[in-house]
Amino acid sequence: MGKFLEAEKQRLIPFKAASPLFSEAARADGIYRKKPRPFCLPRSHAEENLVPEIRGAITKYFSDFKIKWHDDQNGKPSNHLCSSQVCCANFLFPFADKPRPLVELLRPLYPSIEKMLPMEVEDQFVSIEWIGEQNYLGEKMPRHGKRIRGALFTSADAAVRFRRADGLIQIVLIEWKYTESYSTVSYKKSKSGTDRTKIYNHLYQRPDFPLDKNLLPGFESLFYEPFYQFFRQQALANEMERARELDADIVSLLHIAPAHNKEFQRVTSPPLRTLGDRVVDVWKTLQRQPDRFASTSVEALFGPFPVDLFPQTAGWWAYITARYPWVLDPS
Repeated sequence: MGKFLEAEKQRLIPFKAASPLFSEAARADGIYRKKPRPFCLPRSHAEENLVPEIRGAITKYFSDFKIKWHDDQNGKPSNHLCSSQVCCANFLFPFADKPRPLVELLRPLYPSIEKMLPMEVEDQFVSIEWIGEQNYLGEKMPRHGKRIRGALFTSADAAVRFRRADGLIQIVLIEWKYTESYSTVSYKKSKSGTDRTKIYNHLYQRPDFPLDKNLLPGFESLFYEPFYQFFRQQALANEMERARELDADIVSLLHIAPAHNKEFQRVTSPPLRTLGDRVVDVWKTLQRQPDRFASTSVEALFGPFPVDLFPQTAGWWAYITARYPWVLDPS
């Protein structure tokens, strides 16, 4: 168990008990993995894990597009207060109907950004659990023949699309982390014995594989988390760009995680440790096209956001700084 995760649990126990962000009924312990947990909400109040302003819209969105909530609570989000998917939704989905504030949020990372464009719903500018319009990675289809967003298939936690000053259209797939930390266990083989390298080998053999094979110790070195996720999402971005999905000229990957989560940055793949001491540094080194990957911290991206310029974000910002106070501490 990671130190940041444990610290967040301990912080959130008294916070849940006293904060006006939760109803009296939501203060009770929630059942999670068959045990009562003080850092979880009762399942009947799982929707209180979300920023109030998005609860109705995101619940409808998940239902309309049959997106899977992690730890799904009968169509509601996880009841765990440290849920990464919920954290991502709380930070990003409030911008789904606010294109101008979203442009300003992203401008430090993408200086040429000019105008947000919708991806799947008119006037909605943030998509969640994006898997691409096609099964580009050749992942196994379920018996019912339909892909599921948020489960079984490689999903970007979020995605945005915009027009740049040079006229090009860019899609950014977003990988969001919160309290995650990983071990040195290889994911090359699944619990059922499936060799995952065989599933994705066709991508590795492609001449336009997005990583520099001259630097990569071998394909198997990617099958350690979080590199395994990074690889699949970078491959998804590459395939979307080749297909010019949604008229995109460029599809890139953006990684966002709390700077306070130091353990996440540990390099878990033994063969990749020769390339750097931090996960994101290794991944940047491996890029064939450096502009196809970017990384920032939650604190660096959201901390300087000019809330005063956008009064419509004031309520969201009050919630975020109360729920995740470390966002204001860049150390």
